[in-house]
Amino acid sequence: MTSPAQPDRLTVSVALCTRNGERFVAEQVRSILAQRPAPLELVVGDDDSSDDTLAIIDATLAEARAADPAVQTELVVRRHSPPLGVVGNFADAMAHCRGDLIALSDQDDVWRADKLARLVPLFSADARLQLAHSDARLVDGEGEPLGLTLLDALEATAAEREGLAAGDAFAVLLRRNLVTGATVVLRRTLLERAAPLPAEWVHDEWLAAVAAAHGPHALRLVPEPLIDYRQHGANEIGARKPTMADRWAKLREPRDGRAPLLAERARLLADHLATLDIAPDRVAQARAKHAHEARRRDLPRWQPARIPAIVAVAVSGRYGRYSRGAIDVLRDLVQPAGGRS
Repeated sequence: MTSPAQPDRLTVSVALCTRNGERFVAEQVRSILAQRPAPLELVVGDDDSSDDTLAIIDATLAEARAADPAVQTELVVRRHSPPLGVVGNFADAMAHCRGDLIALSDQDDVWRADKLARLVPLFSADARLQLAHSDARLVDGEGEPLGLTLLDALEATAAEREGLAAGDAFAVLLRRNLVTGATVVLRRTLLERAAPLPAEWVHDEWLAAVAAAHGPHALRLVPEPLIDYRQHGANEIGARKPTMADRWAKLREPRDGRAPLLAERARLLADHLATLDIAPDRVAQARAKHAHEARRRDLPRWQPARIPAIVAVAVSGRYGRYSRGAIDVLRDLVQPAGGRS
């Protein structure tokens, strides 16, 4: 008696971006190659490293192949001089991935042995799923746990976590991003729907927002920590539990930089979603988000003069629907205007 035919297995490319990462990159590459099945390819985007990062990656891959014939992962290296920066580097690496799925990787983390085994079957089970992400355990430069997870550090609420896990991701992400690229696996076809990646957005935030706009089954959080997210003081983009001083400093960031950027980001998203085949109500929500951020951008420069408009928007509920509620009410009340004349 023959066993039933198995569906084609989804192939996985890993987009690993590096810049002078020799201190940690070998441990991360070993954790990637330890996944089963091993990834189809490792696409390394190197931003003009001046150390031994690329030689270490090559040697680590050779050692893994010699130790285990199951490791047939191909190495593709994209060298960039001058450097492209984080967003440009990831965009280029993803564009050169061939797998059905693309897993994003930083150079200094460590994947749990079952990361791909936990995430890849989600895509096999549901063709509507465009992007999956997980929580992460925060560790220090030596790999020692810091006692909290990435979502803890981002102060994700129970309602936000539930929305991401249960399929209401678009509503959550309209308020703020909670998807971190180092935890992400996405369908390669999402890149076509998300292109071009705008300079005003970080790549993971944009990909998550576009994915979530496709419906309640298009983005999913796995709440387990599936990577160790290393915090060593030199991260391009890191995470830590904010102190009261941190919170106050963020509330007091000058409006001239932050508010126009948020409005422009919201406009770019709404305009992009209008070009896609998605539910009209999603585009309408994105337009409403832009209108909200434009109102915040145009608040008076003198703080007391802002109070009536802020109160009116707070009463309407838009602070809760399109930003972080009371936190952003307070931010708009106390933010200095900045240096613009």
